[in-house]
Amino acid sequence: MSVVTRFAPSPTGFLHIGGARTALFNWLFAKHHGGKCVLRIEDTDRDRSTDSAIQAILDGLDWFGLDFDGEPVFQYARRERHAEVANQMLAEGKAYYCYATAEELDAMREAQRAAGEQVRYDGRWRDRDPSEAPAGQKPVIRLKAPQVGETVINDAVQGTVTIANSQMDDMVLLRSDGTPTYMLSVVVDDHDMAITHVIRGDDHLTNAFRQKQIYDAMGWDVPVFAHIPLIHGPDGKKLSKRHGALGLQDYRGMGFLPEAMRNYLLRLGWAHGDDEIITTEQAIEWFDLDGVGRGPARLDLAKMESVNSHYMTQSDSTRISDLVIARLAELGTTPSETQKTWFAAAMPLLIERHSTINEIADNIGYFTATRPIPLDEKTGNMVTADNADLFAAIRQTVSDLDPLTEDGLSEAIKALAAEKELKMGKVAPLLRASLCGTMQAPSIFALAAILGKDECLARIDDALARIG
Repeated sequence: MSVVTRFAPSPTGFLHIGGARTALFNWLFAKHHGGKCVLRIEDTDRDRSTDSAIQAILDGLDWFGLDFDGEPVFQYARRERHAEVANQMLAEGKAYYCYATAEELDAMREAQRAAGEQVRYDGRWRDRDPSEAPAGQKPVIRLKAPQVGETVINDAVQGTVTIANSQMDDMVLLRSDGTPTYMLSVVVDDHDMAITHVIRGDDHLTNAFRQKQIYDAMGWDVPVFAHIPLIHGPDGKKLSKRHGALGLQDYRGMGFLPEAMRNYLLRLGWAHGDDEIITTEQAIEWFDLDGVGRGPARLDLAKMESVNSHYMTQSDSTRISDLVIARLAELGTTPSETQKTWFAAAMPLLIERHSTINEIADNIGYFTATRPIPLDEKTGNMVTADNADLFAAIRQTVSDLDPLTEDGLSEAIKALAAEKELKMGKVAPLLRASLCGTMQAPSIFALAAILGKDECLARIDDALARIG
């Protein structure tokens, strides 16, 4: 059997991080087994499906690094095929017309609630003749579901799950306006697309029972179901808006790398021994459904940042620099060519100190600021008349270096500290204050070498000018 999986998002909003993980699992499973993974956009909810949401899904998956087989399939475009199957079941006596009015159904449900009964369709039109229908009432088509026995799902993650058929009612297949329901559309599409494995969140597990009844009614092979636990927030509750970022685009916007997100989401509910850092190539080699846990995983932003930090250190610094430039542009900052050269050279140092692209962009103001560079409170307290002579001595030390190198400056500042009978902790911070305006920066000697002698002298002069 050639494996075919699908990722089938509804374009009613952003691509949820849980959806991204589902897409990843489907993609990896297909790749591992040498099969295909297809993308189906389930856009049957015409009131809520939007072109912008569709594009956001496509863009998000592209950034995420998942390449699907073939062009995306749009479910709404197949509605006539879905209706065809409903009418086939009707013709074969496996479905029937239901002429119950909305008022009837509301009254039925209210009576069931009042009696403490399960709210469900009571099958009132299951065996009635259509000639009894109210004048002008357009019918729906309902599945003639089995009323005795059990419906069993042999789930590749959850194990064998069973429901008594008496607990389910005759679901609607085709609405009175002729449009198919979600349950019908999904089954028909999965069958026609030869889907062998349906891998999705366990919030769809109850749907599987109803969908299997459609498969059985049509005499179609049932795919392997694999319902993966949902992602929960750090508090153990279902992931929601109160936990912050939910969409894949949010994490992209926060400065995470796609390969880091793939690694993190892979490990969020799937394990391969004690391995934490797993490349995409390794994931394709190792991934299978037996590694998926049954319990919900908890989102851990600190862990995500740790994984991202690893991938940033493994990435080409030029790529990271380009991403930082793009982030700065989003923030309304356009670095000069000289400034780009500075932080491109500093990028290996910056990567070691930060976990995301955004963190780097937020903390390199000393490269992008217009002179005189701003000083934070701590450095501002250093640039005072009490330190004027020491700043002047630092300037002279820098001026005497030709060329200015990281090691040369380090040794010269040490010599200056010794001459002044001061510890390095009294001298180097003044150099950092004048060059960076903050103590939160990499090696000041390395940064000075990157800035160059002329820029260093100009910034020290700015500090001296502040002192007056």
